[in-house]
Amino acid sequence: METGDTMNKGSYVHLESTVPNPQCCCNRTENSRDKVNRRWNEILQETRVALTGVQILFGFLLGLAFTPLFGSLEKFNIVLYVLTVAMGASSTAAFIAPVAIHRILSGLRLKDQVVETAALFIGVGMFLLAATIGLAIFLVLNVALRSVLSVAVSGAVMGWFALCWLLVPMRIKRRTGRNI
Repeated sequence: METGDTMNKGSYVHLESTVPNPQCCCNRTENSRDKVNRRWNEILQETRVALTGVQILFGFLLGLAFTPLFGSLEKFNIVLYVLTVAMGASSTAAFIAPVAIHRILSGLRLKDQVVETAALFIGVGMFLLAATIGLAIFLVLNVALRSVLSVAVSGAVMGWFALCWLLVPMRIKRRTGRNI
């Protein structure tokens, strides 16, 4: 152990790189390795939550093509269905990408880059998931109602997604002045 290092739960932590974490409510100290590990664990947890919903929605979408009503859909609704399935598949790929990236780059000491890239893919996955849900709602309502109301309701739902997933977090971030 070098001067300035200390034992911390079986690993070496360089004291000069340990600084208070202004993002943490408990004012714990966190070195750069702890921070990247914490961010990676948070990304994994977020992925677990989101991927469950994506899998359920995607499974439902895939099953629609095998229902009796599917053959009687108008061409517009079939195109809408194809777009919705493509968005669902793309969302699934984006949410699973961090696992593949980690698997390929594991052991190369690139965790900072892996975490940054994974965070980007999670953001893309969230966008694609919201688009998939919006298209799925529009498809279902368009088949059920065959009216402009399907556009209004799916638009309102997408507005709610934008509020919950984007505007509220951005407002909190702006009010607190905090970044990652």
